[in-house]
Amino acid sequence: MKKFFFLMLLFVSIDTLTQNKQVLYGFAENPQTLLLNPGAETNYKFHIGIPFLSGISGDVALKNFKLNDLFSEDGIDFNTKIFRLLNKLAPEDHLKLNVQIDVLNAGFRVNDKTYISFGFYQELDAIAYWPKDVITLLNEGNAPYLNKSFDLSQLLYKVDFVGVLHVGMSRKINQKLTLGGRFKVYSSTLNIETQNNSGTFTTQLGTNNIYTNYLNTIDLNFLSAGLVVNNAYLENPMELITNSFLGGSLGVGLDIGLTYHLSPRLEFTGSIIDFGYINYSKKVQNTTVKGSYTFEGVNFLFDPANPTNYWAELNADFEEKVPRGNNTNAYASWRPTKVNAALKYSFGSERRSKFCYDNTFKEFYTDAIGLQIHTIMRPLRPQYALTGFYEKTFTEKLHAKVTYTVDDYSFHNVGVGISTQIGNVSLFGMVDTLFAFNNLANASSASFQMGLNLIFD
Repeated sequence: MKKFFFLMLLFVSIDTLTQNKQVLYGFAENPQTLLLNPGAETNYKFHIGIPFLSGISGDVALKNFKLNDLFSEDGIDFNTKIFRLLNKLAPEDHLKLNVQIDVLNAGFRVNDKTYISFGFYQELDAIAYWPKDVITLLNEGNAPYLNKSFDLSQLLYKVDFVGVLHVGMSRKINQKLTLGGRFKVYSSTLNIETQNNSGTFTTQLGTNNIYTNYLNTIDLNFLSAGLVVNNAYLENPMELITNSFLGGSLGVGLDIGLTYHLSPRLEFTGSIIDFGYINYSKKVQNTTVKGSYTFEGVNFLFDPANPTNYWAELNADFEEKVPRGNNTNAYASWRPTKVNAALKYSFGSERRSKFCYDNTFKEFYTDAIGLQIHTIMRPLRPQYALTGFYEKTFTEKLHAKVTYTVDDYSFHNVGVGISTQIGNVSLFGMVDTLFAFNNLANASSASFQMGLNLIFD
């Protein structure tokens, strides 16, 4: 049962993080770069994304944990592996998953200074922190941990599945500066999360070697939207799909970005993505547990004439002092906001664009090096990633990028990206963790991006 319970926690708790797309950010002329920086420069008249294929990305990561830690064939007992894992995990360790698919993506040039883009994508973003105290208590019991306060606030997770309708504009202000913005409407397919959990569980040795158990100021909030109607889970998947297309709980968000040329060779870019929230008001089902309780055991008195249901009395007393309730109250939740910044120095052979509306300096040189910083806001703390990169332009239609990233999951993430255009067909494929694919079971993270678009010069 211990093995089963632990595995259920492991896989069920895999839930947002929008990933750090360090290869895609600012790379070549892929239209999807506008989703990472609405102030990115473009040098084409218009683009049309192939539906469901224009942009696909996936990212999964485990902080301080690898599948090999549990499932390697090394002759070590599984329970021993669990104990080892629990001993090294910290409350800020977590699992994350992100998948994003462009359903529609298109854009067109209004004039030589302004480019409009719009589209719709679906995104699954999830994060679950390890509730180390809770797992330890359930796995080992309380006897070895007298006087230890198990922290219930470690129950922390968030799963978001949303459809995003968006429209953006980039505009060249002058020869050096391009600004951009994007407005978003979020339609929640489903949401599962916890908010503001608190409370502790403590066991102390009382008189006559009697254990006293304390549940102190328990306040647990388990929230959901889009899954339950009239106390029953949705069985028709079409209802979830309908939620994505403006049928679910709604929210709004904003992206802003810029490109600024410090010199003809030196370029700064920056963006803030998904500054917004969703108000969950449809198909809401919340569960709350609040109160305090002290349990010192049961004094059994055998009286055949007056039998007592001790467990029923105990349960009734517990539910009175630590009541569990259900409600359909609306709640709001912020999207995981991302901040990007990059500094790029271009060099190599100078090349001029044949298009009068091409305002990009990156087309002028065949090589570039730079540094990128990525930050994403998370429930416990922001997460950071630092990336160094090298870009190479082989021909006008063939580009490559190599990255090296240091983040929460590894100090040796090597990424590679290729972008090419054949006629009007633009293709790109990228992996941010190249070596992870050699042995996924021994990797802390793995991610990829790919896309297929039509670009018209």
